[in-house]
Formats: sequence, C-alpha cells, structure tokens
Amino acid sequence: MDRITPRVDALREAGAQALALLLPVACGGCGLQGTALCGRCREALRPTPRRREIAGLSVWSGGAFDGARARAVRALKERGRTDLARALAPGLRAALRAAVAGCAGPVVVVPVPTSRGAMRRRGYRVPELLIRRAGMRPARLLVAARVTGDQRALDRAGRARNAAGSLRAGPAASGLRVVVVDDVLTTGATLSEARRALEAAGATVVAAAVAADTPLRSENPRNHPGSRLYRSRVNNGSLDDEPDRHARTSSA
Repeated sequence: MDRITPRVDALREAGAQALALLLPVACGGCGLQGTALCGRCREALRPTPRRREIAGLSVWSGGAFDGARARAVRALKERGRTDLARALAPGLRAALRAAVAGCAGPVVVVPVPTSRGAMRRRGYRVPELLIRRAGMRPARLLVAARVTGDQRALDRAGRARNAAGSLRAGPAASGLRVVVVDDVLTTGATLSEARRALEAAGATVVAAAVAADTPLRSENPRNHPGSRLYRSRVNNGSLDDEPDRHARTSSA
C-alpha cells in the first residue's frame, strides 16, 4: 500500500468527533446500549472484499451494504457517529489494496466530493474521513459542476441521467493515475461520472474503491434501487446510501 501516500489526519471533523463522545453511547451496528460497537457487530464489519464491474471500471468494496455494516455507515453519515469511521476503515483499506494490486508506480486516492449542504449538515466529508482513517491521503481533484437532484429513490437509468455531467476535474489531474473512492456503491452512476470527469482532465482511473456496496438484485432484492421495498425504505428514512452530493454547486 506504500504506493498510496499516507497523510496526517485533517482537523475539520474534530468538532463532530468531540460531539460524538458526549452523546449517549450505543452500538453503531445494532443499537446495544453502553458500547460504541459490540463484539458481534465488530466481527460483522471485518473486511470481506468483493469486486463489481461498472461499465468497464473495477470497483472494489470492503463488504456488502447490509446488516451491521449498513447501519454503521448510516450512523456515520446521518447521526454524527464519526467514531465508526475507524471500524469501517479496514474494509476500505482492503478494497484499496485490491484496487491497486498490480499497479506500478504511484496511485492517487481521489474522493467523490461532498455537497456543500451535506458538509454544513455533518461538519465532515464522509469519503475523506474514511480515506484518512484507512491511513491514506485524499486528493481533492473533483468538484461539483452543476446542481443535481436527490437520487436515492431513482432507478438505474434515472441515476445515470442525474449524475451525467455533474462533476469536473481541473488540470491538476492531468497525467495522474487515480483510484476513485466513495462510501457506498449502488448503481455506480456517481463513480462512472467521477471517472468521466477525471479522464476528461487527462487522468487515468485504474479502479474505484468503496467501504460497502449494495447487494445486486439477485443477492438481496429489497436493496435494489427502484424496487418498492427500496423506495419505501428511502421514504421512511431507513436507507441512505447515496445522498444528493451536489445539491449545491460547490468546490467542497
């Protein structure tokens, strides 16, 4: 993993971490009181790397977005549980190792950007926090290019239309070999758009890595975007795997 340069953790999430320490402690995977992460859920978060192909792009995941892993990701993203980033980081680290296996020379880790609204709401950027907790250095080469809508209840085609043209990368990306990182993979629309933007700027995208991936329809139909069960979970707030990242055009 020495091909991906480590960096000192940024301090932007310090306030959110301090707040998390002051709140009543409950397991981020099952809700058990009195512990930040119980033994059973910690075991469930052990890396189980898996690979999916998205329009020719290899995407490596630390494990399935289901059960304790899904609940921990949602708690990190929507309930300020930044402490859970350390528990999820080994999965992302394993995914990154698999993503760069066989690559000669340096590879830059590029997070999918967080929207200005999400940054205001949370106080931290989830993909960047996960990258840092995995011991890597995030390079902010991608920014939002236009406003997009909330895509959580959209089907595959709708997500692709929503994400198309929503990101851009500057000239600093030219000539770099990169791996794109996001927190969760669903249909791959966001990662595909990130790849397009980076390659348009002259970068080579070797692969992508995520902390978790939503099981395919054949694995778990209720997690498939567009299904009635999936839309119901979005509407009642029980699912949040790909928030509207670009609700406001931003360099965040």
